[in-house]
Amino acid sequence: MADWKKRYDELAGRLAERGVDAAGVVESLKSQRIETPSWGYADSGTRFGVFHWPGAATTLEEKLQDAAAVHRFTGVCPSVAIHIPWDKVDDWDAIAQYADGLGLALGAVNPNLFQDAEYKLGSVANADPAIRRRAVAHMLECVEIAKAVKSGVLSLWFADGTNYPGQDNIRARKGRVEECLAKVYKAMPKGMRMLIEYKMFEPAFYHTDVADWGMSYAICRRLGEAAQVLVDLGHHALGTNIEHIVAFLIGEGRLGGFHFNNKKYADDDLIVGSMNPYELFLIFCELVDGELDPSVSMEVAYMIDQSHNIEPKIEAMLQSVENIQVAYAKALVLDRAGLARAQGSGNVVNSTQKMREAFETDISPLLAKARDEMGLDPDPIKAFRASGYAERVAKERG
Repeated sequence: MADWKKRYDELAGRLAERGVDAAGVVESLKSQRIETPSWGYADSGTRFGVFHWPGAATTLEEKLQDAAAVHRFTGVCPSVAIHIPWDKVDDWDAIAQYADGLGLALGAVNPNLFQDAEYKLGSVANADPAIRRRAVAHMLECVEIAKAVKSGVLSLWFADGTNYPGQDNIRARKGRVEECLAKVYKAMPKGMRMLIEYKMFEPAFYHTDVADWGMSYAICRRLGEAAQVLVDLGHHALGTNIEHIVAFLIGEGRLGGFHFNNKKYADDDLIVGSMNPYELFLIFCELVDGELDPSVSMEVAYMIDQSHNIEPKIEAMLQSVENIQVAYAKALVLDRAGLARAQGSGNVVNSTQKMREAFETDISPLLAKARDEMGLDPDPIKAFRASGYAERVAKERG
């Protein structure tokens, strides 16, 4: 019997004492879905320069090939987010069929509203109505692309803001943002969701038009039920209680999705769980709590958004996926009945001990069993390296 199988049996016994069904956790891990970003497979860098990686994808087809490799070794990444115009093609039907042939689907469509020179002073908040019309037209184009590839998510992030006091009228900019988004929202077909991301600063350093989750939430409420908040883990001030935000948005029915990454200082876009795995675990505790509550309706898009500057693209993605799976598994093994008793009696020490007990549980046997039942290698990164995929595409792509 493989070592992980023996450890799985032992862990299943311990979890049963907590009232946790190990087999149920394995099924949840097998059904987990994580979307990877097309841009995570291409060369990237910082404002100081771009660092080239041998074999990094340069076309959407190559990005899909790399995403298919990640899905092949994890079994939980069947969709790929795209960024327009970075990923724009002439024939969306053909690219959707190409993705399908790789076992993938195209996921969230992300308009680019920050790169063009016309957007120097903003896109949807710009004082120039011609530039706002350009931004709206681009978002409407992305709605049509989403319809063509059968995506149900339009994912929006705006770099709009100002660098200096008095540069523009802040309240007027708020009105422009809402007016533009209302036009796009109205054009979305039934079943499509608009996810509105936020960011406290960068590239705007005096004020950002959609600076935090509360501003995003307020805009979503004005637009309608199909508008929801997208939480990027790197877009908060240091020390922000992100799990509190997640719990609040779940309670309001407005948590639409995540851009998973990690940070040390600001929007560092590092590998998920590389800096603060306990925070990631606490976020997933709130997500699982929502999943288990029959009174809660949740449709959350779990997406990775990272900039792989110095690490191998695919290996970095595999590591992020695994760290997300680990956090999810640890949240699933939490003794919720024991935690509820401790909370109900006001026993603070026992409550925090229950959280630490789950976080410190070695859940690797659960992941190994889930992968084994899916016909996968228990160690995705090791299996990927052994496949020779990275070396092959580096040679083929030049």
